[in-house]
Amino acid sequence: MTSYVPEATRHRVIEAFGNRCSYCLAAQQYVFSKLEIEHIIPVTLGGGNDEWNLCLACRLCNLYKRDQIEAADPITEAIVALFNPRTQTWTDHFKWSQDGAIIVGLTPVGRATVEALRLNNEIAVEVRRNWVLVGWHPPSEVK
Repeated sequence: MTSYVPEATRHRVIEAFGNRCSYCLAAQQYVFSKLEIEHIIPVTLGGGNDEWNLCLACRLCNLYKRDQIEAADPITEAIVALFNPRTQTWTDHFKWSQDGAIIVGLTPVGRATVEALRLNNEIAVEVRRNWVLVGWHPPSEVK
């Protein structure tokens, strides 16, 4: 199900997230498609178009997230809420691997989100390795 998000709201969301994917932190200028407005709580699960429920996501993160709002932590196997970019800070739940290509989950929320959204899928890791080589990654300004 899709829902209409007013253009003014879209611009505020883009600005709030620095024109980066809220999950993998890919910058708009480095991806081939427009970053998408993502519903943190999907419309199908009762989420609305209120700005607090919207973030930016790259196509891959948005596709993998689908209508998920929780997932299993691969270490504890506990079901936890996925990372909420509106209420949580990325660096509290994730860090970059030493080479900058892999997102490491630091908390149950972080680990579950890495798995559920496949943040370290083969394509993403290879692209990040190339971004590192040219000095585009990892981002230094992370919320």
